[in-house]
Amino acid sequence: MTTLALALVLAQAVAPAAAPLPSDPIEADWRAIPDDELMVITLGTGKQVVIRLAAAYAPAHIGNVRALARARWWDGTSVYRVQENWVTQWGDESEKKPLPTGITDAPAAEFEIAAFAPAVRMARADGYSTASGITAEGWPVASDGKAAWLTHCYGMVGVARDALPSTGSGSELFTPIGQSARRLDRNYTVVGRIVEGMQYLSALPRSDAAMGMYATVAERVPIVSVRLASDLVPAERPHFQYRAADNARFAAAVRRREQAEAPTVPTGAAVCDVLPAVRRRP
Repeated sequence: MTTLALALVLAQAVAPAAAPLPSDPIEADWRAIPDDELMVITLGTGKQVVIRLAAAYAPAHIGNVRALARARWWDGTSVYRVQENWVTQWGDESEKKPLPTGITDAPAAEFEIAAFAPAVRMARADGYSTASGITAEGWPVASDGKAAWLTHCYGMVGVARDALPSTGSGSELFTPIGQSARRLDRNYTVVGRIVEGMQYLSALPRSDAAMGMYATVAERVPIVSVRLASDLVPAERPHFQYRAADNARFAAAVRRREQAEAPTVPTGAAVCDVLPAVRRRP
C-alpha cells in the first residue's frame, strides 16, 4: 500500500461520525406493530408481502380480513390484475369462491374515519383535501373540514368492490402502484399498508387487457398462503416497528421534505410523500 493510500485509510478510520440531524429518529421513536396487525402473503414465486392492518380505522372490514386469513380462504387464489399507474389486485379472479361462514358480505361503509387528528399536519392543502397529515401511529389521513379519511397512497391496501352501495367484503384487495389513486379516497375502504415486499407487487408485468386484468391463467401470480403473523409459530413470525410521528423529530423530517434545500427546488410535499418508515425489529 502506498503512503498516500495508507494516509487515506487512516483518515477514514478516525473521521468523526456525522452529527445526527434534528429530523433523525431516536430509538424511542420506533414502536412495535402488534403481531395480529401483520398479515403475511406468500406468493408462488417464493416471495413474501407483509401488510400492516389498519385495525383501528376499519374494524368491520379488518374483522373480515382476519377471518379470511384464518380460514385460509386466499390460499390458491392469485394476483390477477396489474394496471399501469393504478393498482395491483388479488383474490379470487372468478369472484365465485364461496366466503367462509361468518363473513359479512357487505359490511357497513368504512370509507371515512372518526376524526382528523394528525400528529403532524402538512403545511399545504392538496388537490384532494383541504388538510392532511400523519397520525401518531404513522397513518396518512386527510380531511375536507367536515369528514376525515385514510388516503390511498402508494403501497396502501384497499378493499375492491362493485358499484355502490356495495362496500366489498375484504376478500378482494388492491394496492396503488401509481400516484393517481388518491381519487379513490372516501370511495373505497382502506385496510392497511404494505410494509415489506411491495416490489413484488409493483414490478409485475402490466396487463393490456381491460382494467389491467390478466387475460390468461399463466399470467396470474399464484398466492400460496395468507396468514396473520399472530397465527404463525413464534419462530416464523416477522416483527416490525414503525416510526412514530408524535415527536419533534418526525415533524422536522416533514418540514425538511416540504422546504427542500438548494439545489433542490422547494415545491412542497404531499402527505403521500412523507409516510413514516417501517423496519424489521433489530
